[in-house]
Amino acid sequence: MSFIADSVLAETPAALDLGAARRGFRGRIRGLRAFASGGLPAEELERRLLELGFVEGAEVELLHQGLFGRDPIAIRVASATIALRRQEAAAVLVEPM
Repeated sequence: MSFIADSVLAETPAALDLGAARRGFRGRIRGLRAFASGGLPAEELERRLLELGFVEGAEVELLHQGLFGRDPIAIRVASATIALRRQEAAAVLVEPM
């Protein structure tokens, strides 16, 4: 159900998941690779991320991370700032800008 194809990942060797990014990271969303997280089925996680604006081509910036365990993180997507757990952010595939 995810909108990313294997061919997109093959074309973008620098793609990484947003959950692994460090504070200050800036990039562009290449797609979603949703998986079950925190009791949510993969389809529900993907739907929620899309509704929050995590769409292909959107620019993202990791603004802040929690003090303990680096969780949660604050991410700017377009003009909105959204807090996510790193586990959920791992479903967002990005390439550095």
